[in-house]
Amino acid sequence: MRKGIGKLLKIGTLISTWGLIAMVLLQIICRFSWFDTPSWTEEASRILFIYAIAFASGLALKSNYYVHLDAFYNRFDPKLKVFLDKSIPIVIFILFAVFAFYSIQFIRLGMIEKSPSMGFNMGISFCSMFIIGAALCYYAWHKIVRVFKRKDP
Repeated sequence: MRKGIGKLLKIGTLISTWGLIAMVLLQIICRFSWFDTPSWTEEASRILFIYAIAFASGLALKSNYYVHLDAFYNRFDPKLKVFLDKSIPIVIFILFAVFAFYSIQFIRLGMIEKSPSMGFNMGISFCSMFIIGAALCYYAWHKIVRVFKRKDP
């Protein structure tokens, strides 16, 4: 199941990133030609960018691609390092569990709205918030399990 979720997030990241690139290229081509730029491309590129971030956020946590302040961390006492290694994934999990929970209410509110230029349901756009929260909770949970199974010095 873990590989399936990772694969789904990778595919979502790739599709939304390539879609974003396609929208921006369409905008550039239309601006430098005699074609009028379609009004919906700006909104589509914004939504595709948000979804690219949503899908990639969990993968970044899984692979430790977020910014680390190693200059400070390496100077800490080993006991403080163990405490931070155990507490940071817990804090991430709690914060994004709350975020994911409340994003469901936000999605429900967006179901009655329509996007200004594309005309689709805004709940689809707001669903990206749930994806971020769920993906980060999923990988933070795996980090918590891994850190607490590890034997500390």
